[in-house]
Amino acid sequence: MQIAQLISRGLALKTGQVERTVALLSEGATIPFISRYRKEQTGGLDEVEVARIRDQKNHYDDLEKRKAFILKSLEEQEVLTAEMKKQIDETWDSRVLEDIYLPFKPKRKTKGVVARERGLEALAKIIMAQREPKVRQRVQQFVNKEVGSVDEAIEGAQHIIAEWVNENETSRNKVRKQFEKYTDISAKLVKGKEEQGQKYKDYFSFSERLNKIPSHRLLAIRRAENEGILRVSIGPDKERTLEQLNRVFVKNNNESGNLVEEAVKDAYQRLLKPSIETEFKNASKEKADDSAIDVFSTNLRQLLLAPPLGQKRILALDPGFRTGCKVVCLNEHGALLHNETIYPHPPQRQFQKASSKIAGLVNAYKIEAIAIGNGTAGRETENLIQRTRFDREVKVFIVNEDGASVYSASKIAREEFPSYDVTVRGSVSIGRRLMDPLAELVKIDPKAIGVGQYQHDVDQAKLKKRLDETVESCVNNVGVELNTAGKHLLAYVSGLGPALAQNVVDYRAKNGAFSSRAELKKVPRLGEKAFEQAAGFLRISDAKNPLDNSAVHPESYFVVKKMARQLGVTVEELIGRKSLLQKLTPDEFITDEIGLPTVNDILDELAKPGRDPRSVAQVFSFSKEISSISDVKEGMTLPGIVSNITNFGAFVDLGIKENGLLHISQITDRFISNPSEELALHQQLKVKVTEVDEGRKRIGLTLKF
Repeated sequence: MQIAQLISRGLALKTGQVERTVALLSEGATIPFISRYRKEQTGGLDEVEVARIRDQKNHYDDLEKRKAFILKSLEEQEVLTAEMKKQIDETWDSRVLEDIYLPFKPKRKTKGVVARERGLEALAKIIMAQREPKVRQRVQQFVNKEVGSVDEAIEGAQHIIAEWVNENETSRNKVRKQFEKYTDISAKLVKGKEEQGQKYKDYFSFSERLNKIPSHRLLAIRRAENEGILRVSIGPDKERTLEQLNRVFVKNNNESGNLVEEAVKDAYQRLLKPSIETEFKNASKEKADDSAIDVFSTNLRQLLLAPPLGQKRILALDPGFRTGCKVVCLNEHGALLHNETIYPHPPQRQFQKASSKIAGLVNAYKIEAIAIGNGTAGRETENLIQRTRFDREVKVFIVNEDGASVYSASKIAREEFPSYDVTVRGSVSIGRRLMDPLAELVKIDPKAIGVGQYQHDVDQAKLKKRLDETVESCVNNVGVELNTAGKHLLAYVSGLGPALAQNVVDYRAKNGAFSSRAELKKVPRLGEKAFEQAAGFLRISDAKNPLDNSAVHPESYFVVKKMARQLGVTVEELIGRKSLLQKLTPDEFITDEIGLPTVNDILDELAKPGRDPRSVAQVFSFSKEISSISDVKEGMTLPGIVSNITNFGAFVDLGIKENGLLHISQITDRFISNPSEELALHQQLKVKVTEVDEGRKRIGLTLKF
């Protein structure tokens, strides 16, 4: 299988691994399922490697379709030779393929096409041969009614030559090499746009090697270009590139050679450079997109896997000044028990009344934790809570509220809370995020969560696909409680999707809680394949069979039973008994279907059944010394939370409106290529202030102290 060999070489994997992984994907297996439950077939490939195999397979499949189209087109034109067919069959580089096809690609009415129609191709061949020392003497024979003069004939012939140069594979590769090695991307301010484009000031007169420019700079420049602020160009040194082309096409120092040299220059400026420039623009944009999407995906994963507080009774506040603070009380399952508005801040200043109200609600609803949104008036509201006395221990958490307003106005929120307005829905979202960030954030478009860079500038289809896969990966990594999960969370479970998730919820509403994983097969349209893909990622906490509340797949239950029999205990007695499990010899449980990787996974799961990979939510307090940027001074050491990570550094929430920037060079003394090597989203830090620019609302930070 040639494609499998190409993929294996490109990804440095064994061909057998690739072939078996491709077969599983073709059968409808999901990436989480393959990486978790089919390690024997894949050789233990993780989700990232399986996704790369899939993407490479899709790329080569598309290339094969393009080859078939080109071959058919060449056959219809009756120009396909055996040598050309062999060349097309053997190439797996899309650029080479398009270069082969270019001379035969149907053209619009170009200057070269017009010149051919006027009978000037023979003259072009004479000039191109460069054997005529005084070629103009031969031109007269091509002057006629359609070609009015010698100069017009020569110009037409040069247009034909220019197209030959453009369509020549060698010349295109020569220009590509110049672009690869020597191309700069340059940006200049569009006249009169200085004030409008202040945020792009760093790029008003800018130049950098295209193959060195970081993705965030490239995307910023492209955005400014789209907004009409900058004029952007890319390209190598013109004279050097023309010299390379002339070496190929200019054979004699005579009149014909001079005409060919002129045609080469025209070919480069009018045809070759724009074509290759577009090629490199697109490639550099794609590379920058991929880098930005990687950052977004990494940040999103960290956000979704943020520590949950768990099933606690929560009071959540969505802070505000003039419109007040929206307060909701939620039970341990996230159900809304109470909502109202308090006005502790200006202009009403009902501080004591608000404090008494909060204390009363905490007592009345047996509140265990308070969640405060980190937006406008967040610090002031935190101060209110800290100065309020409660009749019990209540933990206070600051919760990132990015996207809460998007959720509150969404169809999902309207379905959940049809009788409440957006302010109440937003507060509920803040509280539920504290309980379980993953379960709540799956309801929001990932782009609205605010943890990426230039998310609106990258390929939107690619971004959506990658973020959806990230959410799916996180959901299946954690596992989902079948009897309490909503349809939006269930939709991301391997093998389900929105339609089957809705069917699961409908079945549960009609028949009550699921008593076993096997009962899933009774859900309408949930067949054997969907069950196979989903079952291992679903949990039933009070199931009769304790394995239904573990990551052990039902297809492997017989292995656990065999382990229990060997030790003379029940399956239930085996779970969580590390000392018992250590008495087992993994090799004894290998079968034709179950290999050592799966047996080891089963033993790990039995030792810590249903373990949540997420850590536990921790209380955090911002510095009381600062309430605005004017309070921040150089040299201060402050607590902060990583709020966003980019390629060039991390933004740190200090508890005020402006986030501080921790540049990549200020994270550690050792070299790192990406801040994610050292930092994680929502990580709690102690940072030192290195710079405060109150006018530009910028705060510089360092960890190197």
